[in-house]
Amino acid sequence: MATLCRPAISVPEHVITMEETLVLARKLHAGHPRLGLALRLIANTGVQTRHLVQPIEATLRHPGLTERNALYESEAKARVPDTVRRALGNAGLGPEDIDMIVYVSCTGFMMPSLTAWLINTMGFRPQTRQLPIAQLGCAAGGAAVNRAHDFCTAYPEANVLIVACEFCSLCYQPTDLEVGNLLSNGLFGDAVAAAVVRGQGGRGMRLEHNGSHLVPGTEEWIAYAVRDTGYHFMLDKRVPGTMAQLAPAMSELTEMCDWDISGLGFYIVHAGGPRILDDLCTHLRLPSTVFRYSRATLTERGNIASAVVFDALDRFFADGGARHEDRGLIAGFGPGITAEISLGSWSDGRGEELKETRRELAEI
Repeated sequence: MATLCRPAISVPEHVITMEETLVLARKLHAGHPRLGLALRLIANTGVQTRHLVQPIEATLRHPGLTERNALYESEAKARVPDTVRRALGNAGLGPEDIDMIVYVSCTGFMMPSLTAWLINTMGFRPQTRQLPIAQLGCAAGGAAVNRAHDFCTAYPEANVLIVACEFCSLCYQPTDLEVGNLLSNGLFGDAVAAAVVRGQGGRGMRLEHNGSHLVPGTEEWIAYAVRDTGYHFMLDKRVPGTMAQLAPAMSELTEMCDWDISGLGFYIVHAGGPRILDDLCTHLRLPSTVFRYSRATLTERGNIASAVVFDALDRFFADGGARHEDRGLIAGFGPGITAEISLGSWSDGRGEELKETRRELAEI
């Protein structure tokens, strides 16, 4: 059975605090008629620090889409390989053991995908399948786990590498004064994440079921307007309330498996903002502490798009993980409005170690 192993995370060296963000917003948008609202929304995100691929002075400049996309490519090639190596190490595998690479990103564009460059430069086999996912936004982290699970179900001996590369700061639009865009300027951060789904063996979340749910009539609520200056993030004020629709979908999936969603051992969810987490607690009848890893990601790194679920999962690993066989859930939310949901049980790897010992004894 496929197991999602411990992720590896990396964040850029340039840091901006909440206080610095608010000072910049007051300075850059002093005459904005809804500045007060934007400042309150940013302050209410709970984000204390974010990491950026450039110093703030360079981030605030817009040299054009051509230069920004070139920077996306160069930064991805500089930062992804080390993260991938650490993720492979966490899974006890090498590049030659990987059968598919799922690459998710919504903050830059490359064709061929970065997957081709990784195969050519890091020792992956030429036969490695490639699955780039570009348009699921923050939900893509959950989708990557689900597609890796599907692949390992079809090919039980296969191993899948997931890479999430999000440089949200490269989407900053200085002339876009919509309140949703101003909020995004104080919410999103940059990060790279990688994780391996092993078809056999490994310690982590043993993937058992997955599902997807789209809230009808909400496709324009989270969106990009693609213009000459690049990607303009659009956020409808109704988005935070969508947990009223997505929470029941999450419950229904667990009920199909005869599981009780309010009684799971662990929960790793996308932290788009504090209200999303608070509403999930309300609708799923859960204490706020169950989302402490997602809240920590939001506080320390902001919304890092598709990388959020991997950062939160890494924090869970660092805290010791769960008890063997404890059931849990991973969920990513994004444009659509879409939820990608994974269900599974925690494996401490003891079963596979016992099998290996028995094989070794049989060979003596």
